[in-house]
Amino acid sequence: MKLSIIKVGGNVIDDPKKLDEFLFLFSKFPGKKILVHGGGIMASKFGESLGVMPEMVDGRRITDQETLDVVTMVYAGLINKQIVSKLQAHQVNSLGLTGADGNLILSKKRPVKDIDYGFVGDIQEVNTELIKTLLLEDIVPVVAAITHDQKGQLLNTNADSIASEMAMALSKKHTVNLYYCFSKAGVLIDEKNDSSFIPLINEDIYDELKKENVIHSGMIPKLDNAFAALYQGVNQVWIGKAENLLLAAKGKSSGTNIEKQRYDLY
Repeated sequence: MKLSIIKVGGNVIDDPKKLDEFLFLFSKFPGKKILVHGGGIMASKFGESLGVMPEMVDGRRITDQETLDVVTMVYAGLINKQIVSKLQAHQVNSLGLTGADGNLILSKKRPVKDIDYGFVGDIQEVNTELIKTLLLEDIVPVVAAITHDQKGQLLNTNADSIASEMAMALSKKHTVNLYYCFSKAGVLIDEKNDSSFIPLINEDIYDELKKENVIHSGMIPKLDNAFAALYQGVNQVWIGKAENLLLAAKGKSSGTNIEKQRYDLY
């Protein structure tokens, strides 16, 4: 089976017009597909309105019990069901899921080292048979960034990691392409200038740009997951603007392609 895992996040989810436009493009995307979403911006806003202030470290959210309640309500409830209902309007028969549903994604609570991330999950296993069953029935899974530990505990889990881990697990038996869609043109040298996108990144370039603090915050886990996916058999990884999704499927997009081979910078 050839399939695509598409992760959407950032300001796309936070902007109803952009989200509608993206979901229309997603509905036209060819072949078997899975949609993974976060919603951190919206979760932060809802949390602040409830007096729960966000705390981030290197693009990852510190999740105490109150924060877990907020992200579960926002990711698994409001955002997930809005997306599913909009896809149904585009004649895409979709099913909203968290990692707990159907035992889709099993995680363990991240151990405390230098930082206590709280109720954050590190993914241990993906139920590929459930995904295969849904896809063969032409049901599109829409996966929110919440997993579980099979002991009754929900865990906040990075959506980029979910997309990457699902892609790696499914690539063992299928041809999988991974797309990270957000509001920027790709990985940027100047985050305020979309024309400064980098068309291709390999590990040497990535390491250098991290040292120079050009790549930082939430882009670090995204690229870490991208490289991990390539080394575990994923066919292609692309990062770019949500509106370029269909072009990316045809290899014509202006986004950033991730390359696993190492080259010298000069």
